[in-house]
Order: sequence, then structure tokens, then C-alpha cells
Amino acid sequence: MPLDFIREIVEDDLRSGRVSTVITRFPPEPNGYLHIGHAKSICLNFGIALEYGGRCNLRFDDTNPLKEDVEYALAIENDVRWLGFDWGVHHYHASDYFEQLYAWAESLIERGLAFVDSCNAEEIRAMRGTLTEPGQESPHRNRSAGENLDLFRRMRAGEFPDGAHVLRAKIDMASPNINMRDPVLYRIRHTAHHRTGDAWRIYPMYDYAHPLSDAIEGITHSLCTMEYEDHRPLYDWLIENCPVPARPHQYEFARLNLNYTVMSKRKLLRLVEEGHVRGWDDPRMPTIAGLRRRGMTPAAIRDFADRVGVAKRENVIDVALLEHCVRDDLNRTAPRLMGVLRPLRVVIENVPEGETEWFDTPNNPEDASMGTRRVPFSRVIYIERDDFMEEPPKKFFRLAPGREVRLRSAYFLTCTGVVKDEAGEIVELRATIDPATRGGDAPDGRRPKSTLHWVSAAHAVDCEVRLYDRLFRSETPEESGDFLADLNPHSLEVVTHAKLEPSVRGAAPLTRYQFERLGYFCVDADSEGEAMVFNRTVTLKGFLVLGS
Repeated sequence: MPLDFIREIVEDDLRSGRVSTVITRFPPEPNGYLHIGHAKSICLNFGIALEYGGRCNLRFDDTNPLKEDVEYALAIENDVRWLGFDWGVHHYHASDYFEQLYAWAESLIERGLAFVDSCNAEEIRAMRGTLTEPGQESPHRNRSAGENLDLFRRMRAGEFPDGAHVLRAKIDMASPNINMRDPVLYRIRHTAHHRTGDAWRIYPMYDYAHPLSDAIEGITHSLCTMEYEDHRPLYDWLIENCPVPARPHQYEFARLNLNYTVMSKRKLLRLVEEGHVRGWDDPRMPTIAGLRRRGMTPAAIRDFADRVGVAKRENVIDVALLEHCVRDDLNRTAPRLMGVLRPLRVVIENVPEGETEWFDTPNNPEDASMGTRRVPFSRVIYIERDDFMEEPPKKFFRLAPGREVRLRSAYFLTCTGVVKDEAGEIVELRATIDPATRGGDAPDGRRPKSTLHWVSAAHAVDCEVRLYDRLFRSETPEESGDFLADLNPHSLEVVTHAKLEPSVRGAAPLTRYQFERLGYFCVDADSEGEAMVFNRTVTLKGFLVLGS
């Protein structure tokens, strides 16, 4: 299999001796939950380190205390571990380096490469210029090094309010790259940091802290998504002009874009805060926490990231590929279970009342090593309401009056009667079994055209099942401008009083099953004792039509 361009670079660097040990990093900001796009970056950074015998650091770029929280940091650590990766002792924070970053900022001031600007944010923005017009130099750009040092130290001491001053690099206001037009390096924030407390009154900008943190950690390959390509000249300028211990290189790859999905942290936060979903781990969310709660597996997500690959050109990946990877993994690993979502009661008249038979059935036909389970059978069973029609059309082969079907692992069953309520609704069926077909095969070789799943009524576990569809109706929710207007009102259907076979009783949250003929499901954390809740992970084939 050909190497992607990142791995080609890594191999060339190892072969040429530019690097001897590959060191990458996954550097999230602890200001939100990770999503499926981050999963691709995690798999790439940790994966490359593993493949080439190096290491990958987990580093929180925690430079904005206004938006960061310990909750997010802990969730990120949990997500990375859940995906199957381990950073060992290499767990760092940009805040670990605040003192060193400050010292290098003073060094830039002393050498005339940075200055304190007293313009406000709006004025700085106005003087920045456009993509076609150069920017204007700040009236404070030519302050002396001594004056700049004095102001910068007083900024650190907390003498000035937020927004009074910023520290800017002195590069080139006529640069065609707007990121090089005297970018801001530090700003005043009278806000406590979740790790350093009240020790600092100024905080470095991400674009300043990130490359220098890479250098401190000896990162050899700093892998970023394509939106940081225009930031690379600033990355290189800082590495060139600060006395750093190593010289990392930044490489950009295309970020992951999925149809029917939004990935912006700001928009995901709106979904949560405005109550459109039930939290960051809502199974409709593209967050790793949401995918986990929905029942997706780490192996499936890693497989998805591998299939998507690494390229430079931006494209949109069909979410059906992710669903395919999930089905492929769960088909091999998930035990089978019979469950009835919309039960229809069937009384089998030639089975004595109070009698129970037990049938052995495989837990997973794909893997005999998973063994078998015992399934109870009794006089009253439940089948899916959709599996019966009183007046069936020509191509309907499931149960109908006078028709014979196979009950999975049990008997052939024939419908002999229909019971209706006063409104004419079917409430019960009467039926008989052929005792000679015990186990699901007939001695005379006859073969019903349909096999149904079922649950013994006397042994059924009553539960809630949450059926999830896509959160948005269109492939490009943001195209219209208001992504909230594209929310799918049918993205969640709650089915109460579904019936499951008793082997499911006591299953822990995140336990995954294939409900035969229905799809893959996962025990939800809302389950309490006998009151079990299941989330549908994916259907068996394809995806539901919206609103179905």
C-alpha cells in the first residue's frame, strides 16, 4: 500500500538523518469536547509515532483561560485513551512553559522584534489591511526597547485593564500574508487559569505558544490541518528568532469534513447550550463522547480514519463510510440478541400454559468462539408488529393468517387467528407450532420463506430504545447560512416498552449487541437496574430515510 505524503516525509527525514527519533504531538485546546475530526488527527499523530518507534505527546495548548475548563481537559484525556492511545509520561501543557515563553518575549523586545501596542482591538483590526491592501503601522510601533520592556513588565504585573495593551511581533505590515502583519503575541487577561490560578495577568496567543512549545518538547513533525498553512510563516519566524532548543517543522494535511454534520466547536456549543441536543455526549453529536455513547467502537473509528487517509486536498467524506466501518466491526464482535421494538402478542395454542423450553443459539455466527446462549420459549411470545399483515401484498412473505414462518432457533409457527379491539386494531394473534420442527428445521424438508425474531413474554425484559437518525436534514447544513434551520425534527424517536430476551439483563453501559434483523444497539448510561435504555448505533444496512 503506498505511503501518504506525511509518512513519505517522515521516512525521508529518518533516511537522511534529519531526525533520529520521530516525536509528534496531539495539541488540543481544552475549550470543548473532541469530535470525529480530532479523531483523525489523534490517529495520525499517535499512529505515526507508533509506526516509526517514536512517541506522541499529549499537550494542552491552554492559553485562553476565558474558554478553558478542567471538564474539557479530562474529557479529552478520556477520549484519547478510549481510542486506544497512550502518551505515557509525555503529558504536557503550554502553561508549563509560561515563564519560558515570557522570557523569549522579552528577548524579542530587546532585539527590536516585538513592541507593546496601546491601540484597542478595533483599531488594530482596522490597520491590519485586507487581502489586496497592505496594513498600516501602529503609531506605537517604534517605541524604544526600554519603554516596551517597561510596559510589558507592567502588563505582567497587572497594572493595566484588559485590552489596554498587547504585545505584537514587529514583522511586516505590507506582507501579503495577513498573519505576518505584526501579529499579536500577548494580551492582558485578568482571568484565573485552571492550572496556574492567578499567577498571570497576561497570556500568550496560540500562534505564539504553539510553535515554541513544539520546540521545547523537541517535536520533529508538527502536524496541523490545512487552515494553519497560512500560519506556517509565523511558526517559522518564531522558531528562527527565539533561542529555542530544537527546530520543529510544521506540515499540513486536509481536515476531516463529513456530510450531514457540523464540526465547528462554536456551533456544537450552540447545539448544547440552546438545548437542541442533550449534551456534548448526545449520540447524535459528532463528538467522540457522543459516538462512544451511541455505541461506536474505537476500532471502527480507527479503521475509518485509516480509510479516509491523509491528503492535502479538502474534500467531504460521506458519513456512510463511518457507518460501514462500524457495521463491519460490530458484525464481527457484537453478540446477537432477539429484541422486539413494537411488540405484537402471539398466543401459541398448542403450547401448555406455564411451560418453558430453552433453546441454545449462537452468540455470533461470525465467531464460534463467542459460544451460545439459552433463550426461553413459552406459550405467549412477542413478534414485531410489522412482521404481520392481515391482508398481505404479493411480495410480503412474513406472517399472515394461515401462513407458516420460522421462529429463529425454535419452531415453525402458523397464524390461526386474529384478535382485535373495539376500534378494529389488531391486539393479539393466535397460532400453533409444529413440534416436529424444534430447532428450526422440518423433517420433510419444507422451508418457510421468512424467519422471524421473537421474545418469550414471560421472560421479556421491558426497556426503552432510542432510535437515532441524522441530526441534520441536508448534506451541507451550513450552506443556507443558518445551520439550526436544517435540524432534523425526526433525529430521535423514543420507543418505550420494547421487549428483549432475558440474557441482556444486567448488561453494563456501552455493552453492544446486534438486535437480530433490526440493527446494532448499545446499553445507555441512563439505564438503572431493570429499567434498561438502549441506543441504536446503526441500522443493519444503509441508513434510514429521514423521518422514517
